[in-house]
Amino acid sequence: MAEETVRAIRHGEVDSVLVAGKEGSQVFTLDGAEHAYRVLIESMNEGALMLTADKMILFANQCFARLVQCPLEQVIGSSFRRFLSADDLTALRQMIKQSGSSGAKIQALLKAGNGSNIVVQISIRPLAKSGSDRATIGVVVTDMTEVRRTEEMLRALSHRVVQAQETERGRVARELHDHITQLLCAILVRSQTLADNLTARGPARREALKLRALLGQAAEEVERISRDLRPSVLAELGLSLVLRDTSTKFAARTGVSVKLAGAQLTARLPAAMELALYRIFQEALKNVEQHAHAQHVTVRLTKSGDSVQLVITDDGVGFDPAQSSGKGNSPAGLGLLSMRERATYVGGAVEIKSIHRAGTAIAVRIPLPPGPWAAHGVDL
Repeated sequence: MAEETVRAIRHGEVDSVLVAGKEGSQVFTLDGAEHAYRVLIESMNEGALMLTADKMILFANQCFARLVQCPLEQVIGSSFRRFLSADDLTALRQMIKQSGSSGAKIQALLKAGNGSNIVVQISIRPLAKSGSDRATIGVVVTDMTEVRRTEEMLRALSHRVVQAQETERGRVARELHDHITQLLCAILVRSQTLADNLTARGPARREALKLRALLGQAAEEVERISRDLRPSVLAELGLSLVLRDTSTKFAARTGVSVKLAGAQLTARLPAAMELALYRIFQEALKNVEQHAHAQHVTVRLTKSGDSVQLVITDDGVGFDPAQSSGKGNSPAGLGLLSMRERATYVGGAVEIKSIHRAGTAIAVRIPLPPGPWAAHGVDL
């Protein structure tokens, strides 16, 4: 009998359904459920449901039945609660109360008939009241398994890209230090010898001295780039000291004031976490130098609960984060994308707030692994 009822509902042969519930029997009409509409619902690659207010399933398509691995005749007439955990059911109730007429979405674990859990997105929308003057709820259930798998693959690929990038940076840094810097130093010595052998106060000597000064600046710049590419001092001194050293050199080179404050950890952070925070810090300073036109930068490193937070704030011109979200090919967008990828690599996240002509704040929060990560709040 149940199979015949399901077949009749699916083929539009039924105008109403009598459902026994807590408040007695209720009649639900299937307004607008013509045969063509039902064919369309059945052709969907997503689960489609119609629920009563107390979560009774009035209608379900075959896609939902396949998703939960239950015969359709056992799905229709049963409670939607059987497919959700207690926590997800509570979240669903709250969402139904707050959804209004516009609908809402949540992600949940759907319990299948074979005992497995399926990651899904549940979208709900209140429908017109039925003939019994009882409101019904339309539900679309989307299987997120492939989406999650794709996200995990992209995340793994991103991590490999970050690792490859660090390896290549280290190689370039070694090449610069072992070859270019040494070559520039040799030329610098030869230029000094040339200047010493020229007559005093002559134009040739003055040019030689200018050449020597330029070579010295070039050697310092190459050495700076080499240090930025491979911060070996990070492994030796730790994050706090490197932030201070980098800030001092940045302020001296650009004229932008940098103030550091926050917590000093009593134990070193994991190397991957320190490197991620340092690279994000570098990228933030780069944006300040190239785009923000700021006069002051504040850097705060703090420990809050079981996470570490790094916040870089400037008083620059600001920008629209929505237009520089990393989806485009602009340098600023790629820089923000790099920050997010760095944070994601170590399980963290980046939050960016910026107001036009009112500055930018970049907050990085990374969870700490178990360990002695005590901190005391002093200036870095």
